[in-house]
Amino acid sequence: MAKYVCTICGYVYDPAVGDPDNDVAVGTAWDNVPSDWVCPVCGAGKDVFEEE
Repeated sequence: MAKYVCTICGYVYDPAVGDPDNDVAVGTAWDNVPSDWVCPVCGAGKDVFEEE
């Protein structure tokens, strides 16, 4: 599965890791991450992420 990087702070969302601290389970594909999820580092929305 593809990784996605925040264009503001450089945080990389990796589906193999997910974001369990913010209720995104390990193995969650980017398309299945909730639309209201925000970058855990800078708070940016999904719209600023680009495929790595």
